Amino acid sequence: MKVGILEILGSPARYPTDLAYRLIMRKQYASVTPQAVSVWCRQLGHETFYAPYYGVGDPGGQFPTDLDIVFIASYTQDSALAYALAKKYGRAGVRTVIGGPHAKAFPVDCLRFFDLAVKECDKSLIADILAGHFDPGSVISSAKPFDDLPTVQERLPEIRKSAFLWSRRRYFMTTVPMLSSMGCPYNCNFCIDWDTPYRLLPLDRLAADLRFLSTELPGVLVGFHDPNFGVKFDQVLDVLETIPPDSRNPYMIESSLSVLRGPRVRQLRETNCVAVAPGVESWVDYSNKAGVGREAGIGKLEGVAEQFRHLHENIPYLQANFIFGLDTDEGDEPIELTKEFMTRTPFAWPALNIPVPYGGTPLYDRLGEEGRILKSMPFSFYYAPYLVMTLKNYDPVTYYEKLIELFEHCCSREMLRQRMNSTTRRTVKIIHWTRTASTRAWINVYRNILRMLRSDREFRRFHEGRSQVLPEFYHHTYEQMLGRYAPLISRKDRMPNLEHAVPAPRSDGPLTLILSPGGGEGGVRGHGAFRPR
Repeated sequence: MKVGILEILGSPARYPTDLAYRLIMRKQYASVTPQAVSVWCRQLGHETFYAPYYGVGDPGGQFPTDLDIVFIASYTQDSALAYALAKKYGRAGVRTVIGGPHAKAFPVDCLRFFDLAVKECDKSLIADILAGHFDPGSVISSAKPFDDLPTVQERLPEIRKSAFLWSRRRYFMTTVPMLSSMGCPYNCNFCIDWDTPYRLLPLDRLAADLRFLSTELPGVLVGFHDPNFGVKFDQVLDVLETIPPDSRNPYMIESSLSVLRGPRVRQLRETNCVAVAPGVESWVDYSNKAGVGREAGIGKLEGVAEQFRHLHENIPYLQANFIFGLDTDEGDEPIELTKEFMTRTPFAWPALNIPVPYGGTPLYDRLGEEGRILKSMPFSFYYAPYLVMTLKNYDPVTYYEKLIELFEHCCSREMLRQRMNSTTRRTVKIIHWTRTASTRAWINVYRNILRMLRSDREFRRFHEGRSQVLPEFYHHTYEQMLGRYAPLISRKDRMPNLEHAVPAPRSDGPLTLILSPGGGEGGVRGHGAFRPR
């Protein structure tokens, strides 16, 4: 058969600065599992076409017109484009399968447009899908994610397609996605991996991949997509240290500050770690991840800032992840503490996030019970700068005022000057400039939302949870996001189905939940799933 595998990394770019960011950086966000699915399909004897879409060009023009089946991986914020493409392919008689974070969070909604929604996977499951063993309308989940990951050498055609210029030439941001582990030992209530047990993937496979990269792609950046890298720190670093020092590829990780303590930071430097993105999250919650015990407020700030300074002495690029708007945030303190952190650590890019209630998480369940989710907000707005829930301690106007205050401080000329002066590395300077320019463009979107909250009574009532009528602003923005594909998704189609299907695995194998076209539960039968990270 002819099989397409499309990973959607973003909707079409809307601003010149956003276009630059997507060309330089977003292109490198391609995930491991869609590439693995492509390899498995090829190994099973099918003619396979793999493509990442990062917001440039036509996502619907990536494949031949006579596909038999298409796998699409999507984040929730890009689900509108995934749905439109599913309609396009479905009308042409192509079987459609969705996986990835959105399929895991909202599989029932996915089945309004796709034949299958899958959550966890392995090669045998992909073979069963290709063989037509599942009825349309099925949510499929294996008992656990895969353990047998294709090697970097086996994924090399996909890596060239996703990370090289014109699939031929590498450049300074070319990144090879890898996994050394899956799951996480923490259970943060906002994270879709909150109930996925942590486990190492085979270390011999990791060693083989690192040896291959050091000889065949020397100097290329490795991006570890582990939800929490280095939980088994000594075991993983022992493998990294088997590569001769002069041959070690640079790599970047997302990890908890609690893992990155003492001599471990020096080990990261010695094994050529060049970027770390720890999660600070909140100045009140999640302090166990930050390695500061029960400290909160200014005490947590002092400890976290000191840890980042220690990291900066050893690691060229740092990102600090924050969420503003949690139920524990109140008054001006979170804003002032975050601004103070930015000032003390200009070398660390502050990734400022709005809380989002993804399906299957404890946060989603609690907010749903409290009636705080904006039920008519399309899933395409489940990301910053949009607010899809009511907040406990801030009205919408105050919240956006404080967000803008944070972003203006983040992107001020003085902060950019300090960032540029904090490094001598040209690549890091380019990244700082690109991210600052892109964020400055988005501040205008925040300001526009604030203006409407102040001047448009119905818009404000919607965000206060007192109206379920979706404002025209969101319909218009939705259509802008889709561009030429907007006519494929009607206004009725945009209204989300917030039902969350959670099929429980049986002891004798994985399970499939069959849903009727109306969303009702129909029956049960065996096998697993496909889940791009």
